[in-house]
Amino acid sequence: MKATTTWTQGISSVITDNRGHETIVDLPEAKGGQDLGPTAFELCLMSYSGCVNTIFNIVSKKMRFEFTALEVDTIGHQKDGAATFTDVEVELRIDTEASDEKIESCLEKTLKICPVGVLFHQAGVNTTYKIMRLQKA
Repeated sequence: MKATTTWTQGISSVITDNRGHETIVDLPEAKGGQDLGPTAFELCLMSYSGCVNTIFNIVSKKMRFEFTALEVDTIGHQKDGAATFTDVEVELRIDTEASDEKIESCLEKTLKICPVGVLFHQAGVNTTYKIMRLQKA
């Protein structure tokens, strides 16, 4: 696995995964950037959200339950002027017929094996979670 970052202009860069995918990182205009993409720090939190969503999908299939909608928010906090995240809240919203217990079990298993979450945990970031059922329209 390899990532390559190439400066493009101003403060912005393009990051590639060397499999043909890329994203732009930049800073907001208020911090001297052109706001062409998320900051690298925001991308880190976005990665956690995406990882939880992906791993939850895999674990739920193994647990044999389906859902019709799944959304994951990650909210990062930097307490006491910390340079990085000190706490992350994971909010999972789901539409499923599965029991609350099954959803919670799946999320707990997900958080234990989500590679990005494991990195956050090893860095001492406290993670809490909340599960909400999506309302059918």
